[in-house]
Amino acid sequence: MDDNMKSEMIKNFKSRNIEVSFFETLEEAKDRMIELIPPDSSVGVGNSKTLKDMNISKLLKERGNIVFDKTLAENKAESEQVKKKSLLADWYITGTNAVSKEGHIVNIDHSGNRAAAMIYGPDNVIIVIGRNKICGTLDDAVKRARNISAPMNAKRAGYNPPCLQLNRCIDCKSDERVCFNLVIIEGQFVKDRMKLFIVDEEAGF
Repeated sequence: MDDNMKSEMIKNFKSRNIEVSFFETLEEAKDRMIELIPPDSSVGVGNSKTLKDMNISKLLKERGNIVFDKTLAENKAESEQVKKKSLLADWYITGTNAVSKEGHIVNIDHSGNRAAAMIYGPDNVIIVIGRNKICGTLDDAVKRARNISAPMNAKRAGYNPPCLQLNRCIDCKSDERVCFNLVIIEGQFVKDRMKLFIVDEEAGF
């Protein structure tokens, strides 16, 4: 990532009260996350391949944080309770499907718990993405979320919506659909509540 693009994104997100930091590797981003989150804080964790690759839930639990990660639940009922508790955590960490250089954060969610926690609830939110999720405009970011992220996340979760075969979104009504919630974050009321970590690696869907 060149310096001009970094400066442009820092400026654009700052104007929307969102703090942006750049890192060379996921490991560097993980170290910064551990540094920022106090050991006695509760932490909600969004279902993110990027965070799974960072092994962040395990690290936080081992040092004493209370961690709400639905993927560690033993059954569906427990998973639902964990998702609700995440909404009241001190911190929430997650990935997202796409961001625009203009300063938008675009999410497509199945149940909506991840987007809900990003928008309201936890006092601090960290979003970690790879460079592959940076798009030029809001329209580009929405297209990426619909046509790249949603199909790949559906496949990861064991669903088979039409977009998997068609390689494009058709706004289906399939029972296999995972993209029930399209949420565009255009800014934050509370300055720097939301921190965007951008890593100069390919990461996640």
